[in-house]
Amino acid sequence: MDINLARTFLQVAANGSFIETAQRMHLTQTAVSARIRTLEEQLGQRLFVRNKAGARLTAAGEQFMSHAHALVQVWERARRQIALPAGRAVGISVGTELSLWHPFLADWLVWMNRNHPEVSIRSEVAMAGRLLDRVQDGSLDIAVLYNPRPRAGLVSELLLEEKLIMVTTAADGAVDPERYIYVDWGPQFSINHEAAHPELSMPPMSISLGPLAMTYMLSVGGAGYFRASTAQQFIADGRLRRVQDTPEFSHSAYVVYATQRGSATLDRVRQAMRTVAESTDRSSLQHSIAARPASLPSGDTLDDA
Repeated sequence: MDINLARTFLQVAANGSFIETAQRMHLTQTAVSARIRTLEEQLGQRLFVRNKAGARLTAAGEQFMSHAHALVQVWERARRQIALPAGRAVGISVGTELSLWHPFLADWLVWMNRNHPEVSIRSEVAMAGRLLDRVQDGSLDIAVLYNPRPRAGLVSELLLEEKLIMVTTAADGAVDPERYIYVDWGPQFSINHEAAHPELSMPPMSISLGPLAMTYMLSVGGAGYFRASTAQQFIADGRLRRVQDTPEFSHSAYVVYATQRGSATLDRVRQAMRTVAESTDRSSLQHSIAARPASLPSGDTLDDA
């Protein structure tokens, strides 16, 4: 069977739409429909019911889901293992949201380079939905995401417990609504922010990337919600102040992986991520990469069992 048929099936199942699947896969809607029709002919079963609301799985489609995941994951694993660069014993693919690469994933990459140069790493930055799709279809081993939405067949394992706090550049610690910066930390933050601060529901400035928002605020002044670990260094040097009597919100990062993709290598990589997270003073992470020694607990390796 053409592996692209299984990929397309999984995309339609995840999106609930032939149109959205065509957009995500950079295909025409006709091509997507043709692939699903071919797959249905090969299986002798109808896999989707299409209506005005989109596409939903039939009973046969539900049964085929686990098999489609397995097909794509086995193919991707075989392709990566055969294509390992010379001198590399094992490969791993990791993806994360843009705001997570600096500083945590940057530190993790440095740690891996120092401690396990035999591991080939393929990394990418993308939107959360795209990364979840890649983990689900097997083309990505691990994703590190903030508050990921649940997906069938995927495990979300807590990695970093972050807090979002409101800080300001004002010397008196006050918040001027005309200079407030709304940082888009995701759907759950948006709901909590609206409930806690209805007076700030129409901010003059909205930025979707935390580091960009912090750079902007430190340059022109204002207030907004930022990760406590990032804000702390600026609070310590007097450039920011915590806004008193404002709530803090959870913004934790999770390691996401497929239940069917378990291996000794992935177990060790997840342990390495936890080791870096637990041993790092996140408030000074940006200044400590060169000076910090790091190692896995005694006896741990990244070799497959």
